[in-house]
Order: sequence, then structure tokens, then C-alpha cells
Amino acid sequence: MSGNIQHPDRDPNRRQFVAQGQKPFGAILACIDSRVPPELLFDTGLGDLYVMRTGGEAVGPVVTGSVEYGPMTSGTPLVVVLGHQRCGAVEAAYKSLQGGKPLPGNLEAIAKALRPAYEQAVKEGGADPVETMARAQAKLTAADLRSNRDLAPLVRKGSLAVVGAYYSLDTGKVEVLAGAPS
Repeated sequence: MSGNIQHPDRDPNRRQFVAQGQKPFGAILACIDSRVPPELLFDTGLGDLYVMRTGGEAVGPVVTGSVEYGPMTSGTPLVVVLGHQRCGAVEAAYKSLQGGKPLPGNLEAIAKALRPAYEQAVKEGGADPVETMARAQAKLTAADLRSNRDLAPLVRKGSLAVVGAYYSLDTGKVEVLAGAPS
């Protein structure tokens, strides 16, 4: 946020260190947006994060399995679902769902996956329904992952936190929305 970037663990020594195995401390499900690369936002290095990126943090079986990988295979203790300000995928889905006009090609699958967040945003109202929807998507996806049959036992045991968060493009701040451990 301050611009004081450390660029840790991004040199040939780190590459050699993690070449034979990995034990990332976090898994991030983020958007495909070019302005929201988790490794850079959190100033992390090689081997620090598992990163999955989909339009609007849309999930399906392959994405969910990818999120499960770290906690289930190497004990990764943190999953963050990272929504963000001015998300183009969320905006496109919002307009499509609001107007009843399907998006072209497989983009429609993103709109369908984001329908619960759209419905919540419509119910909540607010000055900017697209931003409300982006926040709702991060919270709903994190809640779904927390209650996932394979991750829920890890959450109950306290060995895994699944957090919904929101990144401000304007400030660089990441706000925790839901799921922070107590």
C-alpha cells in the first residue's frame, strides 16, 4: 500500500530452494484482472502463494479443487478470495443479468456463476451496485469454500482460515470482508 516494495524471495537462490518442493503459506483466488496480481499486491516471492485466477473469482469443480490443493496436501493455513474495485467481469455479469441479455461464448458461464452475488447486490441496494456485487462475490465464495465438505473440517479445527477480501485499486488497501480468524 505504501509502495515500499521488498521483492522478497525472487532471486536464483530462492528458485533453487523451492525447486524440489513447496509449502506456500497462502492460497489466493483472485480475478483475472491485469491490475490485481496477488504475488505483486502482497509483495511475495517464489513458493509463497498458490494463486488461482478466474473472471470475478467464479468457481467450479476445477477451481475449487485447485483451492483445496494447498490446504489438503501441504497444510496451507490461509485461503483468500480477493475481489476488487471496478471489476470488469463483475460489471459485465451485472449488466447481463440485469438486462437479461446473455454474454457471448463462455463468458455466460461467468455471469451464471456470479448470479448469487448479483441477487445479493440487488437485495442490498446501495450507491454502486457493481461494487456491492464485487464485495458480495468475495464473501459468498469464501463462505462456500469455508463450508466445503473437504475444507470445513480444517476450518473447524482451526488449521485453516478462509477469508473474503476486497482490494482497492485506488488506494492499494486490502480490506478483510469476512472469515478472519478470531
